Amino acid sequence: MTIRDRLSGNEAVAIAMKQINPDVMPAFPITPSTEIPQYFSQYVANGEVDTVFIPVESEHSAMSACIGSEGAGARTFTATSSCGLALMHEMLYVASSSRLPITLACVNRALTGPININNDHSDSMGSRDAGWIQIYSENNQEAYDNFIQAVKIAEHKDIMLPAMVCQDGFITSHAVENIELIEDAKVKAFVGEYEPEDFLLNPNSPIAIGPYDTASFYIEHKRQQAEAMIKVKEIALEVAAEFEKISGRKYGLFETYELEDADTALVIINSTAGTAKDAIDKLRAEGKKVGLLKIRLFRPFPREEIAEALKHIKAIAVMDKCEGFSAAGGPLFAEVRSALYDLNEKPMTVNYIYGLGGRDVRTTDIESVYSDLDTIVESGKAGDTYRYLGVRE
Repeated sequence: MTIRDRLSGNEAVAIAMKQINPDVMPAFPITPSTEIPQYFSQYVANGEVDTVFIPVESEHSAMSACIGSEGAGARTFTATSSCGLALMHEMLYVASSSRLPITLACVNRALTGPININNDHSDSMGSRDAGWIQIYSENNQEAYDNFIQAVKIAEHKDIMLPAMVCQDGFITSHAVENIELIEDAKVKAFVGEYEPEDFLLNPNSPIAIGPYDTASFYIEHKRQQAEAMIKVKEIALEVAAEFEKISGRKYGLFETYELEDADTALVIINSTAGTAKDAIDKLRAEGKKVGLLKIRLFRPFPREEIAEALKHIKAIAVMDKCEGFSAAGGPLFAEVRSALYDLNEKPMTVNYIYGLGGRDVRTTDIESVYSDLDTIVESGKAGDTYRYLGVRE
């Protein structure tokens, strides 16, 4: 039966980890993800899990230890945020190229500098091309559900890639919400035992992990990584269908909200989707046809599916909680606009950079974006596609 509780996003992820009971967890604390290894270390100390917890001296060391333990055949988790993920950057590529299905809880936080500990998506977006699966979570329930599913996706024999599950720092990581947990036994059975085919401690099949890869082989290995990433969409949907059977909660590559008959729409990642839904409800009550597409799976990017879902929209605002410094807009904007490129009739598409460093985003801010989209539809001109929302000029 469903277990109802009130938990923060960090607590929810720590409980998911406890229910799965990994073999190893190396971790180094950094705000706002510190609570995840803090809670989990208590489970270790209390004997609630038999995980080997490794406190290390830096996030670079944390990911290095993850690579060593996962390479040895041990299911391995960790958590980090912001500059911690940036310090791991070198090792993220080692993990993915070695096809090690490590699962990482990424609690999104702005990157220094200037020094800032609040939420935006510059950390995980900065790692978007490191070869990791990326799944984003609107609320605490999704952070819990996504983490459980990510482990099963990453460890699938046709995938074997690391995964990071992202949620917004403080906004969901520290905010307490009602949540429905799944029984421990069901979670454990759903994820199953980790049974890698190749690992360092297998005496019957000696292998090397991380050797020098010459020009004669390197591109083939990158192609194999890319092909595995392409398969993630299919496996993610299969895992979601299995998860629905034990939870009653349905997941896809993305979620749509009032999108079917919408004239204008927003594309959003993570917690701002909840704010946008409230704004949509208000505007719908006023007779305005507005909608939302909330991306869940960002890596791999579901290009064809997103284009199909948005093809009927007249004007779209892509919301980036990250500045890509491309002088042409944020990273999500580039991906979404590229996805729409092959449509015969393309929606007019603009980009809004918003919420950097934890700047509040209110329903009135979202309403102003829909108002801008109405103007675009009426004029037939997108105007400046690279915009900022809620910034003092």
